[in-house]
Amino acid sequence: MGYLRLYKKYLQIQIQSIMQYKASFCLTAVGQFLVSFNVFLGVYFMFQRFHEVEGFTYSQVLLCFAITLMEFSLAEAFARGFDTFSTTISNGEFDRIMVRPRNEIFQVLAGRIELTRIGRMLQAVVMFAYGIAKSHVEWTWDKVLTVVFMLLGGTAVFTGIFLIYAAICFFTIEGLEFMNVLTDGAREYGKYPVVIYGKRVLQFCTFVVPYALIQYYPLCYILGQDSRGYYMFLPLLGGVFLLPCYGLWKMGVRHYKSVGS
Repeated sequence: MGYLRLYKKYLQIQIQSIMQYKASFCLTAVGQFLVSFNVFLGVYFMFQRFHEVEGFTYSQVLLCFAITLMEFSLAEAFARGFDTFSTTISNGEFDRIMVRPRNEIFQVLAGRIELTRIGRMLQAVVMFAYGIAKSHVEWTWDKVLTVVFMLLGGTAVFTGIFLIYAAICFFTIEGLEFMNVLTDGAREYGKYPVVIYGKRVLQFCTFVVPYALIQYYPLCYILGQDSRGYYMFLPLLGGVFLLPCYGLWKMGVRHYKSVGS
């Protein structure tokens, strides 16, 4: 409960800070909406030429894209501190984090809450509503629960990748740009079910970085393309993915030496 109250305090402080610059917050949120809208237009114009991709229709792809965008937006909103961790290292802020009597992961999480991502979330909700209306899915309690599991598991997977990025910064000081392939790249390519990129990519996204577990397999279950009931629980393995990510983080903390600034 102590951590929960402290996190609430951090959130209140950041909301108060945002309210000092309301126009900036609104414009940034609108910008986030428009950036994702460009990706949506790409999907829209492609389906003006092709009626389906690997058996997935336009509304089904929008449903997939909306869920992936929600997962990424939630992770980026609440785990943004890991995505900008190279700055925390280089400016010496992590030295102060280390001497405070709270867990360092909690401090990094609570220190940067990116509420402007509400713009992306809004677009994801609109696409999700359209996808539900047009994909003719027979919504039952288990399929609703599958969507909830996808959001939880997807947020955990993207948070884990941000955590890996932050852990690497302990060794390199500066962040490695190739990690964007696994974050922003996954958000962009995640607009389509990963199976369309080929068997090797599907295997990588199943056994290495488990995007398929939070996207493709449960989506097939929701759409009725596969009736195996355990598919609805696969997104929960996203929480298991956090374990090796946390292990790499702890290794990085042990390796850390002050930058001296």
